[in-house]
Amino acid sequence: MPNQTLTALNPLEAYFNKPTKALTKADILEYAAAHDIRMVDFRYVGGDGKLKTLNFIIPNMEYLEQILSTGERVDGSSLFPNFMHAGSSDLYVIPRFATAFIDPFNEIPTLSFLCSFFNKDGEPMENSPEQILHKAAKVFHEVTGMEYQTMGELEYYVIGNREMLYPIPDQRGYHESSPFAKFEQLRRDCMLYIAKAGGMIKYGHSEVGNFTLNDKIYEQNEIEFLVTDVEAAADQLIIAKWIIRKLAYRYGLDVTFAPKITAGKAGSGMHVHTRIVKDGINQYVTNGVLNDTAKRAIAGYMTCAASLTAFGNTNPTSYFRLVPHQEAPTSICWGDRNRSVLVRVPLGWTGKNDMVAMANPLETPSKADNSQKQTVEFRCPDGSADIYLLMAGLCVAARHGFEMKNALQLAEDTYVNINIHKSENKEKMESLNQLPTSCWESAEALQANRAIYENHEVFPHQLIDDLIKQLKSFNDEHIRQELEKNPHLMMELVNRYFHCG
Repeated sequence: MPNQTLTALNPLEAYFNKPTKALTKADILEYAAAHDIRMVDFRYVGGDGKLKTLNFIIPNMEYLEQILSTGERVDGSSLFPNFMHAGSSDLYVIPRFATAFIDPFNEIPTLSFLCSFFNKDGEPMENSPEQILHKAAKVFHEVTGMEYQTMGELEYYVIGNREMLYPIPDQRGYHESSPFAKFEQLRRDCMLYIAKAGGMIKYGHSEVGNFTLNDKIYEQNEIEFLVTDVEAAADQLIIAKWIIRKLAYRYGLDVTFAPKITAGKAGSGMHVHTRIVKDGINQYVTNGVLNDTAKRAIAGYMTCAASLTAFGNTNPTSYFRLVPHQEAPTSICWGDRNRSVLVRVPLGWTGKNDMVAMANPLETPSKADNSQKQTVEFRCPDGSADIYLLMAGLCVAARHGFEMKNALQLAEDTYVNINIHKSENKEKMESLNQLPTSCWESAEALQANRAIYENHEVFPHQLIDDLIKQLKSFNDEHIRQELEKNPHLMMELVNRYFHCG
């Protein structure tokens, strides 16, 4: 029997033959000495949701051990200007060894880490996004006895010079192959780099969106991840966005995760699939059928849906995407395999047939239970999202579903098995609550639901105040009426937030 073990793509996992989540400081030092590591990068997400970097040159092992043991000081007033001031702004950034990866872009061997923020007293900074997510996951487990897991779907447009050969019909790029799809190689390279940095990728493909404008081609792509613990899922998305942008820059291409970049063309979302597990077993399905555990979580999403946009749809262009007939949700409802709903229950391998054996007559039918793969998909977030806060918000919403008395009734009331945008379903659609149509409405929804997020001290009160203030600062309460009067306003806003998130 040949050896069927594949070497891990992440160099640290390959070297130690264990996952990075099991790495210790001693492991890092051993790897650095064995591979002549001469640079270290600390990376962390600031108040704007974007990745920041602090570079270290490593002259000797003593200095490496020092920065791994103590972290470093940074200016919190520049990273979090909304709630930290220059008079008292120092923070510590402390590397998390479980996030270690080798920078795939640097010729000098470079170790990178994601970091956590700590205050002057050596306590976790309660307002930092990654700490809020950590608390949300911890409280979910304490309340339910289960673990919350997620995975993201990153959609993005690649923009390059127009080519005349092998064109794709407008808005018909879904799963297209090269040479019709022009940027498949970039996507493949991104996937490999992300995997080497520890990302657990499910697959990548071209998406439906494609069009040409002037001398440029705009081609939509997607990279989807595997389900994992919610904190790790967030870390992977942060690193993936950085890698996609940096590699595109090396290619001489532009990339945008913006939710909408022109009228009448597909927008880019960042759908999040969720799963709840206990002892490694998926709790969403019983005997091949979605169960009450899943429906309670869905009820939580239904309750918090409007306010979750405060974390997942964070600038005015987000609401150019959330319009009818664009495979983006507008009504707060859920359904099976239905792309017009907010929460979709996708195919979950719960059928009784062994499809592989049917397609491959030489295979013996298997009785394996594949319902582990069943997820529930939350469809309104986009690339403007503050990823840590979005994941924390979803975790809180799911937990709230277990704390609600009427969760199962709400799940029943918000279930639809129709295309809610068709005229014959108008009455049903009018009975459903709607998602916000602006950042202003999102802020109002967050104000209404803030007690849910602040419960168990997960989201700090001041942070919610700051988010409401920030969302209202866009002054977009009447954005759709303003667009009717001034259509050019859309592109002005698109250009302003082209590189959001």
